[in-house]
Amino acid sequence: MEVVIQQLVNGLFLGSIYALLALGYTMVYGIIKLINFAHGEIYMLGGFMGYFFINKLGLGFFPALILSMAGAAVIGVVIEFLAYRPLRKSTRIAALITAIGVSFLLQNGMIYWLGPEKKSFPQAIEFKNYQLGFIQISNIQVLILVIALVLMIALQLIVKKTKMGKAMRAVSVDADAAQLMGINVNRTISFTFALGSALAAAAGMLIGLYYNSIDPMMGVVPGLKSFVAAVLGGIGIIPGAALGGFVIGLLETVTIALGFSNYKDAVVYALLIIILLIRPAGILGKNIKEKV
Repeated sequence: MEVVIQQLVNGLFLGSIYALLALGYTMVYGIIKLINFAHGEIYMLGGFMGYFFINKLGLGFFPALILSMAGAAVIGVVIEFLAYRPLRKSTRIAALITAIGVSFLLQNGMIYWLGPEKKSFPQAIEFKNYQLGFIQISNIQVLILVIALVLMIALQLIVKKTKMGKAMRAVSVDADAAQLMGINVNRTISFTFALGSALAAAAGMLIGLYYNSIDPMMGVVPGLKSFVAAVLGGIGIIPGAALGGFVIGLLETVTIALGFSNYKDAVVYALLIIILLIRPAGILGKNIKEKV
């Protein structure tokens, strides 16, 4: 039982990473109904940018985090402008294939440039362990959870309280009507990509710090699991994406605690299938009837 509780605690920290990534998926889908499968590679680029800023420029963790988020935001906007915007009026399958192509391009570009080997992420923050009864928590885990929660709260405030957030909500409901009301749809979509990419970069840096390792393929599995989290919580719903991320993190660590670590990925995808059979719209999603 102590092992299970310890793994539940660990699952909260892992789930916060999945939640940050899932938010990017759900925002982009909510705005333009696109599954951005290159999102996991933005997470990977965030880890490498953090590595560069800390290891090569000698910056501290928090300045490197801010710069990595800013750099990823720019990359997200560029990807949207070059790869997705020209296909906005095309079929969904064309946009989906393009997203997969961008994902492979970023993966193989980083492999060609830096090689496929894992790189040791610099320990910009001294590692410390704290014992709370039989539960063991590190300062890195606390940092991950705090930063993730702060970013999620900031995102919710941006969406609910700012002018751009109102524009995002309007475009997600009806882009044509929003444009008629004077909203710059292209700028709103670019802002959404920038916001989601910044969150993904933060997650990449945090996981690099936690595991002390990054590589060009590090975004593949977390990217898929975060997509599962977004669908699980209700794709297009921001609180649902966060909830789905924590559920996936907890489920994965509990599976490990029960001795089925080899099947942790299978359990996650099995849960997705079950949820889609029972609630196709996700935990917080609502079934919307379309008039024909």
